[in-house]
Amino acid sequence: MLIVISAPSAAGKTTLCDRLLAEHVGMVYSVSCTTRPPRGREVGGVDYVFLDADEFEQKLERAEFLEHAEVFGHMYGTLRGAVEEALRKGKDLLMDIDVQGADQVRSFVAGLPDGSALRKAYIDVFIEPPSLAVLETRLRLRNEDSQESICERMKNAEHEMNRAGSYMYRIVNDDLETAYAELKSIVQKEHARI
Repeated sequence: MLIVISAPSAAGKTTLCDRLLAEHVGMVYSVSCTTRPPRGREVGGVDYVFLDADEFEQKLERAEFLEHAEVFGHMYGTLRGAVEEALRKGKDLLMDIDVQGADQVRSFVAGLPDGSALRKAYIDVFIEPPSLAVLETRLRLRNEDSQESICERMKNAEHEMNRAGSYMYRIVNDDLETAYAELKSIVQKEHARI
C-alpha cells in the first residue's frame, strides 16, 4: 500500500508517522531527496538523500522523480525507482510529503488503469491542527524558527489547509493519542479493503 501523509509544519505529522512506522512491520518510510542542508542529527540516506542543486536538477531532467516541489527555498522530491522497488517487495510505503507533492502523486495514480494494483492500494491523509492559532502556538513552542520563518510557515499552512479537501482522509490532531488511533484505524481499514 502507498500511504501519502501531508500536514502543515507543527501539525504532528512526523510524530504520527514515526509511531505508525514503529508499530507496523512491513511498513517503510519513503526517504525524500532534498537540496537543503542536514538539520541536527539527520543522517543522509536515512532521513533524506541530501543533494546539491545540480544533482537534483539532473535527476529532475531525467524524470527520476515521482513528485517534487520547492518548499521554503529548497527542492524536495521522491525518486520513482525507490517507490517502485519498495512496492515490488510487498512493503507498505509511507510518504511524508507536502501538498504540492501529494497532488503530483495523486495525479500519477489517477492516470493508472482502473485495475492497477497501485491505484487500488493508494491512500492519502491530511493531518491538520484544530485551528491556525493552535498551529502558531505549536510553532512558537518548538523554538526552532525565526519570526520571519513562523510567518512564512503560517502563510503556507493556510494554503495547505485550503487543499485538505482533496485528500481521501482528514485527521484533526487536537489530541495525539486520538489522532494516532484514527490514523491506525484508517490504515487497518484500507488494508482490509485491498
